[in-house]
Amino acid sequence: MSVQVVSAAAAAKVPEVDLKDLSPSEAEAQLGLSTATVGAMTPPVGGGDPEAPAPAAERPPAPGPGSGPTAALSPAAGKVPQASAMKRSDPHHQHQRHRDGGEALVSPDGTVTEAPRTVKKQIQFADQKQEFNKRPTKIGRRSLSRSISQSSTDSYSSAASYTDSSDDETSPRDKQQKSSKGSSDFCVKNIKQAEFGRREIEIAEQEMPALMALRKRAQGEKPLAGAKIVGCTHITAQTAVLMETLGALGAQCRWAACNIYSTLNEVAAALAESGFPVFAWKGESEDDFWWCIDRCVNVEGWQPNMILDDGGDLTHWIYKKYPNMFKKIKGIVEESVTGVHRLYQLSKAGKLCVPAMNVNDSVTKQKFDNLYCCRESILDGLKRTTDMMFGGKQVVVCGYGEVGKGCCAALKAMGSIVYVTEIDPICALQACMDGFRLVKLNEVIRQVDIVITCTGNKNVVTREHLDRMKNSCIVCNMGHSNTEIDVASLRTPELTWERVRSQVDHVIWPDGKRIVLLAEGRLLNLSCSTVPTFVLSITATTQALALIELYNAPEGRYKQDVYLLPKKMDEYVASLHLPTFDAHLTELTDEQAKYLGLNKNGPFKPNYYRY
Repeated sequence: MSVQVVSAAAAAKVPEVDLKDLSPSEAEAQLGLSTATVGAMTPPVGGGDPEAPAPAAERPPAPGPGSGPTAALSPAAGKVPQASAMKRSDPHHQHQRHRDGGEALVSPDGTVTEAPRTVKKQIQFADQKQEFNKRPTKIGRRSLSRSISQSSTDSYSSAASYTDSSDDETSPRDKQQKSSKGSSDFCVKNIKQAEFGRREIEIAEQEMPALMALRKRAQGEKPLAGAKIVGCTHITAQTAVLMETLGALGAQCRWAACNIYSTLNEVAAALAESGFPVFAWKGESEDDFWWCIDRCVNVEGWQPNMILDDGGDLTHWIYKKYPNMFKKIKGIVEESVTGVHRLYQLSKAGKLCVPAMNVNDSVTKQKFDNLYCCRESILDGLKRTTDMMFGGKQVVVCGYGEVGKGCCAALKAMGSIVYVTEIDPICALQACMDGFRLVKLNEVIRQVDIVITCTGNKNVVTREHLDRMKNSCIVCNMGHSNTEIDVASLRTPELTWERVRSQVDHVIWPDGKRIVLLAEGRLLNLSCSTVPTFVLSITATTQALALIELYNAPEGRYKQDVYLLPKKMDEYVASLHLPTFDAHLTELTDEQAKYLGLNKNGPFKPNYYRY
């Protein structure tokens, strides 16, 4: 079967999508989740090129594989939901403040004098990037900012980039730490913070009902027994719940962070204390970042057979350094726009040598994580960093995809005047119908108070735009990569960078004008705040099911291509979250089901339905 599907976000660049359905005969073998199994577990009614660096991502391992058979979550038999292979063309410590003046000093005789003023220092540049196996100086390791995506490799790291300071300035790589059980197979900031991290994980469990239900219902049969998962995602309390769920289902895991700012040190410590080999800490340098990934992958006596990635960095590293590992890897699960795009590039070039599951385009990821998560977290990130009031502020949101829709809805509700820029006429029309003024960025750049990028593209906000912004304009990124704002163009001698607080910089022009740059152009909500746990529960459950699906698939079911998660599994993930709201689903009568041509237990929408 071949149909044309063109996504709104990529209408201009993606002319055609081919959906290839598996034949019923291919779906007979036992899998991790069968249609009947999913139905049985549903709550009752009424109740790129591998040589190119992967893009910078905003991106969960319990040793102890299960002893049970590698089987489905339930003994119920039935046909397995079919995944669709989709090919497409390339898509689109405290707060530290620099003060201009010093403090007043009072001498013993009562004389009041002014303390010496702090001299502002202009930005300094590192001569060149360092390879992951070269040890930089302690200052360099702490301060180098990460520029990983292909579109940002031309920019260089700055020795004046900042990370959160700490009373312990020793790099985790220079520490010798052991857990209470004597394990040293990890690298975190401070293993002694494990108790605090454990409390955060317990809080997150309360808002992640689907993962907890999956853990309870499936752990007896260990559907991931024998799975050795290497992961590269954000290491937060929510990710920890996912990792421990995978461990409960029989998997062994090793984990690194996909983002240098989003790691919660205490959570990483809690995972390490529990026996998970975790290599991550908040404020890594680029050198640290790749070193941590290598420590996850390159370990004697341990060969991964599954990859869970967020942004494509882990997949890229294995392709670049350890390509022979793919001989034993059964599949890749990728959840980000950037990482999925790179997988399609590999597939198009014939270089994708294992099946991959595109979680990002699952409905339960796209419509919930991207839309509802950003609708809440954009306000949280801006409030925590700037303490601003939104009422009456003029804001321009670049991009009206799911992320842009969420940001615009939140800002409009707070009384902001919101403008939208968009390249896609369909998304543009949606913005107009939702009551937003569609403009070009050049038309409003001089007057707006806040600029938010949500496109996933590169150089959306250029140096020319930055030069024309009004004084104290706030600039931030809600898109996936760190390439949307041309931060590299701001690292020039005539501009002065001034750290205001954690993840907040003033960039000052010679005439005194300044802009407020958040998270150095990286993902705002994960770098500067948190995201709602409940939404992450939806995404994490989808990731877990994708891993189970690929790991248990019989040989030949999935080719060396990129697949979408079956619609039935999307519906299953959603059903697991409905009891939280005391929601009651309506059940079709036999007559109604026949009239619509549907199974009473779903799936209820065709693959092309856009929700």
